[in-house]
Amino acid sequence: MYTLHIANKNYSSWSLRPWLVLKTLDIPFTEIIHPFGLPGAPSYESFSPSGRVPCLEADGMLVWDSLAIIEYLAERHTGVWPLSTVARAWSRSACAEMHSSFQALRNICGMSCGVRVKLREWPPALERDIERIGALWRDGINRFGGPFLAGSDFSAVDAFFAPVTFRALTYGLDFGNVGNSYAEMLRKQPAMREWYKAGLAETWREQGHEDEILAFGDYTADYRAVG
Repeated sequence: MYTLHIANKNYSSWSLRPWLVLKTLDIPFTEIIHPFGLPGAPSYESFSPSGRVPCLEADGMLVWDSLAIIEYLAERHTGVWPLSTVARAWSRSACAEMHSSFQALRNICGMSCGVRVKLREWPPALERDIERIGALWRDGINRFGGPFLAGSDFSAVDAFFAPVTFRALTYGLDFGNVGNSYAEMLRKQPAMREWYKAGLAETWREQGHEDEILAFGDYTADYRAVG
């Protein structure tokens, strides 16, 4: 049995990725949520070598960083990566790009599932990130036939872009017709709906994340539960 340490489902895009793979592929695990900034809570260093989430407890060891967790799971479970060599190589490349790029999107459009935000401006760097992601999604779907990015089945590459589909909802991002349809389809998957529902039910607020969002935009709606 695996134990996955994650943070708030409303905010934590990095936590979503391995959680979604485990859930969608029906790999048994226990989740432990460590809300950001919770007073009196143990430090993240107490369970994660990097002091960050996600972190997976498995086979008497710790695996941290979402990409490392995905690769660890792929060595033990089928379906994490596509079976096709070409689709697998494309998927790994796309995941690596998502892991290391799109800083404008990350900085300006922080994940917060339960709110809707109107941005005050759209810097060129953000437009370029949105255009590149839309092109990447179109390429995967056109190349492998969809409806998922690497073909007919969900795989890790979909998990890596899952937080972007929530950002699309929060900020009204436009990834083109193919990209928008893909984002809507992924959000409708049972595990994504479960994550979203849990995120809305959370009553924790972390001021740092709230301030990051309000630095670039204004709330137009807030669907989160109030504690």
